[in-house]
Amino acid sequence: MPVDHYENFPVASILMPRRLRKPVAAIYHFARAADDIADEGELPDEERLRQLDEFRAELARIAANETPLTPLFRNLAAEMRQHALPLQPFHDLLDAFSQDVVKKRYANFAELLDYCRRSANPVGTLLLHLYGEATPVNLAYSDAICTSLQLINFWQDVAKDYTIGRVYLPLDELAQYGVGEDQIARGIVDDAWRRLMQFQAGRARAMMLSGAPLGSILTGRIGLEMRMIIAGGLRILDKLEAVQFDMFRHRPVLRPLDWVIMLAKSTPF
Repeated sequence: MPVDHYENFPVASILMPRRLRKPVAAIYHFARAADDIADEGELPDEERLRQLDEFRAELARIAANETPLTPLFRNLAAEMRQHALPLQPFHDLLDAFSQDVVKKRYANFAELLDYCRRSANPVGTLLLHLYGEATPVNLAYSDAICTSLQLINFWQDVAKDYTIGRVYLPLDELAQYGVGEDQIARGIVDDAWRRLMQFQAGRARAMMLSGAPLGSILTGRIGLEMRMIIAGGLRILDKLEAVQFDMFRHRPVLRPLDWVIMLAKSTPF
């Protein structure tokens, strides 16, 4: 499971069937480019939003069967036509990236879920359309997996996100557990922090497991890819718990041994 930069994305991995690597790469390049606009460099917020609007204009050209202006979108348009990919997930991703520019705090978990619905779930939706497996049941499982992966990435990157002014922990839950933002700023790991993060990790784990049947529904290399993604997310949670949620000093990453363990857990015998 990739845990860097644009998360929650199996980027044309060795497990991905060769016929799907080009469309997956095209989707990834779109998402990464838009994510960079929202996050990277020193651009003022107004310029970030303007550039994201240019991406929306390119999607509008695709919808109108016009030729996009940029190579990135011409390539994306070709893959969308060939694989009959829906347009809405791309708009949802852009809405989430725009939200990252202007919204830095979340009052409650419902607000955070709404963000995940647009920032993470569209990825799973697009992949299921590529697989030809976009049934209502599969989409619901996928949403649970993708939202869980997004939450796990948030908990993995609490310190990193704070340095760019973002807190994805719901404010009402911070208050409920007696944790203030100053504690995040100073990297203080005490009993209150551990209780808060144990609750967050447990909720993300339950959500991941609720979507896990998708790994058995999908067959072949695609099914193995999905089971590896699920195992990767759960492995990061295990690592967070192992360091008692001190992600400030011990940010968990997947190392070669972890991949061996994940593969062992993902391969049916």
